[in-house]
Amino acid sequence: MKKIFLTLFVGAMFVAPEAKAQLLPQFSQYMFNDYIVNPAVGGTNDYWQIKSNFRYQWAGIKDAPQTYLFGGYGPHKTMPMGYGGYIFNDVTGPVSNLGAYGSYSYNLQISGDIRISMGMFLGLIQQKVDLTEVSFGSTANEVFTSSVYKKIYLDGSLGAYLYTSQYYVGLSINHLFFNNMTLLEDFDYEAEYKKAARARMHFYVQGGYKYNIDRNFDIEPSILVKTVPTYDFIMDVDCKVIYQKTFWGGLGFRYNFKNPEAVKVFLGYNYNDMINVGYSYDLTVSKLSHYSKGSHEIMLGVKFEDIRKSKSKRKIR
Repeated sequence: MKKIFLTLFVGAMFVAPEAKAQLLPQFSQYMFNDYIVNPAVGGTNDYWQIKSNFRYQWAGIKDAPQTYLFGGYGPHKTMPMGYGGYIFNDVTGPVSNLGAYGSYSYNLQISGDIRISMGMFLGLIQQKVDLTEVSFGSTANEVFTSSVYKKIYLDGSLGAYLYTSQYYVGLSINHLFFNNMTLLEDFDYEAEYKKAARARMHFYVQGGYKYNIDRNFDIEPSILVKTVPTYDFIMDVDCKVIYQKTFWGGLGFRYNFKNPEAVKVFLGYNYNDMINVGYSYDLTVSKLSHYSKGSHEIMLGVKFEDIRKSKSKRKIR
């Protein structure tokens, strides 16, 4: 019986990365920090900014995922370039992914205020399994020779981002190096587990539009699609309403592999066009709704003064 449980645990270690851990950090408020989705965003504004996110997913479930992220990015003062980076830590019970990335981007004018930016991320990810947090009884001593397993590997992304003062559309390709993510080398894996442990490329497609209703209100729909070839997709569809460029609120919906996953509610405040604070709540509507109390997410951002003067200002942030 213990052997069966151990096999299921190790199998889950590889199926779970295929479904979640190989994806970049998932945030419901991605529209406020789309830099982590696409490195080409890094130089599209005239100012530097710092963003921090914390997400507690599936509250009420033991060892549910928790994700922490901190990063910053901005433009070169005189050249059409951008730089930045971020670090994150994604923890799910005994499994964690700690990553650090740096980015470079370059953008060109196409026509009028239509510009295209191209960028890349390059970084390192440390995957860790801490078996001291899992009880296998004496069986673990027969299989594993260590209590903590770690692996560090190189990771990279490429992105392109077309934008104007009112709309944007982007494409990014993540996990370029097809890394072997096998951690528990002591275990006699089945062939399908070994195959699942290979990181696959992930493709992200994003888009948004900002429409000015009147002097007080703006409305901004957005979409983010994440897909892995032969492994379906995840899609976020959202719409936020902004009041006097200070307060915002919105609703969204997430499909996970053609099944509804969550209804999202988010709100936020922009202080003096310098400090952004946001909160979102995901109401779980998948089969996990019987066990989960939803997901919570907090976003904090700081915007600095313009260091580059552009002929047109982006209205989308």
